[in-house]
Amino acid sequence: QLRLVESGGGLVQAGGSLRLSCTASGPSFSSYAMGWFRQAPGKEREFVAAISWSGGSTWYEDSVKGRFTISRDNAKNTAYLQMNSLQSEDTGVYYCAAGPKDGAIITVVRGSVDYWGQGTQVTVSS
Repeated sequence: QLRLVESGGGLVQAGGSLRLSCTASGPSFSSYAMGWFRQAPGKEREFVAAISWSGGSTWYEDSVKGRFTISRDNAKNTAYLQMNSLQSEDTGVYYCAAGPKDGAIITVVRGSVDYWGQGTQVTVSS
């Protein structure tokens, strides 16, 4: 079983940058595709980005392409989301997700994950 803990959220002005981290505790982190999702006030949680277990494949929601970069360091059991050129529309709670074990990246993209973090707030002021 994995436990995921996000960090790095905060308040930033439009056009600024933040880097979110998701640190996992538990076995076999490198066997899980990882993803980031977000939930804006009054809206449903939506997919943002995903990365395969090896880091060789990534997938992005259209509105963040070219601005956000997902990466991972399996030696540190950590996944990252570098967010640049932030816009007010990026405001929300950002969640890290993992799984299923040995699953394909598309599974995470579709939201079929085994584990969720508790979320970290990102607020972009205009």
